[in-house]
Parts: sequence; structure tokens; C-alpha cells
Amino acid sequence: MKPFFLLGLGLLSATALSQPSFAAPDARTLQIVVSKDRQSLAVYDGDQVVATSKVSTGKRGHTTPSGIFSILEKQVYHESNLYSASPMPFMQRLTWSGIALHESNSVPNYPASHGCVRMPKAFAKMLYQMTERGVHVVIANQPLVPQPFQNAMLFQPLAAPPPALFSGIELRPTTASFMPEGQTVQVATNDVTSIQIPSAQTTLAPPADPAPLSILITRRGLRENVRDLQGILNGMGFMAGTPDGMLGPSTVQAIEDFKKAHDIKATGSLVSPALMKAVYTAAGKGEPPNGAIMVRQNFKPLFEGPAIIGEPQEALGVHFFTANSIDRISGKADWFGMTLEEELSKDTKKRLGISSEEQSQSLDAAGQALGRITIPDDVRHRIEDLLTAGSSLTISDTGIGPETGSGTDFITITNNGALGKKG
Repeated sequence: MKPFFLLGLGLLSATALSQPSFAAPDARTLQIVVSKDRQSLAVYDGDQVVATSKVSTGKRGHTTPSGIFSILEKQVYHESNLYSASPMPFMQRLTWSGIALHESNSVPNYPASHGCVRMPKAFAKMLYQMTERGVHVVIANQPLVPQPFQNAMLFQPLAAPPPALFSGIELRPTTASFMPEGQTVQVATNDVTSIQIPSAQTTLAPPADPAPLSILITRRGLRENVRDLQGILNGMGFMAGTPDGMLGPSTVQAIEDFKKAHDIKATGSLVSPALMKAVYTAAGKGEPPNGAIMVRQNFKPLFEGPAIIGEPQEALGVHFFTANSIDRISGKADWFGMTLEEELSKDTKKRLGISSEEQSQSLDAAGQALGRITIPDDVRHRIEDLLTAGSSLTISDTGIGPETGSGTDFITITNNGALGKKG
């Protein structure tokens, strides 16, 4: 399988800096890309290389997990709690189960760690000073390079309204002094007209919280289906309890009562596609969604909504996009994207109803995945109102895994590796 946006990085075996890009990077828009094949690390701002270094990732039996991470915690000095309090200076944590970037005195040109990404001392210190919590880290076998990406599905910031223009109006001559804000002035038209001079305004105000958004679009899981069932069943008079996504006794009883009332025979799992369709039909809500869009900010869930994934039998793949700059005057965002290799087991594909990976392995896999996704307008508008530089969008078949939790962005694992161990 050949991933999209695959490029060789060249001379990355030694620590290096790229000037003048390194002079003033914006930490929010930086991305760190680790290649396990090359044992290299590159820091990008958009598609521009800011810094590079050699690294040492996990050795056999302790392979560094592949996927999409973000820096969760930073400590100038840290000690491993699994490996004899081994020192981990300039530690930048990627998972709460123990994977991190950190300084090491042993950074050979081959995998040697217990799962972490080791870096030379000078580079580890420099990288620590460049980054902040939330900076994205992509770890893959092959070297990946973020590429500019345009697609109608990618979110754009709400544009500032155009200034009001008056045509066919001749202003009466006046002095060069400016009128105070809020006062009126007469203009020469066929009728005497008074126009209120508006107060001075700046460009469209940025969102109140400038923290980047972390957005995930994935296949709908049991939790989302149960939560929707609970809300709909409650609305129809079947007391399913609080819509919390948990299959508690009240919810199970409500499902059984609904089946009995509508003469639905039990087939398959308790929350089957047939049950979902029957409940949505009974409530007059059309087809149940098969996808979900979830939004986090500042490492906390913000909101989520439904999504429709076309051709659900086709794998989506794993695609990661970041908004490098936001222009609220023009309503434009510059997006950069990468596609990662994805390993789906037979059981996972069966559970998700995936029978083909042809699209996810094509050269335009990211574009095809985006083209198959539909989200509600109100969800799109809310995201675009809050969009800031450094915001990210992940598309993944497998959705939220166990590493995504309290105090994290969405962590997408494409190869489990040494999760749960520290090096």
C-alpha cells in the first residue's frame, strides 16, 4: 500500500536546522513528523521544514506505536516509572500510557528504545523550547510530508461582512474635520436624508477562545447509537433514562418495550442496524446516521453531531489535516494534509461492515474520503465560527480508541506498538 503525500526527506540522519524558517515559528501551527523507517524527525510549519534530527524509536518487542498524537504534557526533567527511574530530560508526553519524545545519551541510527522517541540532547532541548501543549505529532513507518490541500469539505472561517457602500449619493461639502462617531450627517439627494455614522469597527472578531479545535470524523460507534436511541425512545414515551450512551437496565427495558410495541423480532445484537432503522422510522427521523463528528478544544470534549458516510462498505483510511493560517477577511483557511497507512484486522472490518479498501489505498484517498462525508449545516457553521490556526481534522474508520480520554486530543492509533510502556 502506497500512502498519499509520501515523499523522501533526504538528509535527515543528522541534527539540522532550516533557516530562516526557524526564526519565528508559531507553535500552534507546527507539526512533528517521525519516520520509523528513516529513524528521523522533521518539524513542519505548513509544508516548510523548520528543523530536523535523527531519532531512535522502539526496538523489536517495544515498537513505537504509529498514529496521530499531540503533546499532552511537558517536563524539563522526568524519570521513567517502569524502567528503573531512567532519566527522560525534556520529556514531551504523547500518551498517558507512557509514549513520549525525550532526550537520550543513546540515539543510534536504529530502533533502540522501549517505545519512546529518543532525541539527541541539543535537539531535544531546542524542540522543547519551540513547542507547546497541543502540537501535533505524526508517527509513521514511512516519511510523510504535509501537502497543501483544497476540498469543499474542509472547513473555512466565517468571512467578515463586506462594508456598506452608498451609491448615487452626493455628500454635501464640509470641512476636512471628521464627524464624531454616532452623529448624523445630511447628504444631497432628491430628499433630505440623514444617515447614522456607524461606530468604528475592526475586522471580524476572532473567536473568544483562540485555542485550536481538534475535530474527528469517524464511523458511528455503539455509544453514539445508544445515546441517540435513549433520546428518541424517551421522546416516544419509552423511559430509557438519561441519554448517556450506556446500556443500563432502563435503556435495555425501553428497547424491549419498543420491540414489543412495534412487533420487532429480536435479531443479532441488542442495538442492531435493524433496530436503529425501526426507531428512527417510528420517530419520523429518516435514516439513522452511520458516522459521527466530534470536536474537542483545550483537551476537552466541546460538542459532537451526526455524519453520513457514503459507500460505507469502502474503508475511509486515516487522513490528517491542519489549518495553517486563517484569514477572516476573505473567509479562507490554508489546509495541509497527510494520509497514514492503516492496519484493519479482519474482525474490525467485519464489525464496521468494510468489504473493500480500494479507495483508501488510491492516490486520491483523502479526496475520496472527504467527498463521501456529509455533516449538518449547523455543525459546520459552529465549527467555522470557532476555527483558528492550528485546528486539525482527523478522518478515521476506527474512531476513538482507549488512548483518547481525559486530558487528550483525539489520539488515532494505526499500529499499537509499545502502548503502555515507557522508554
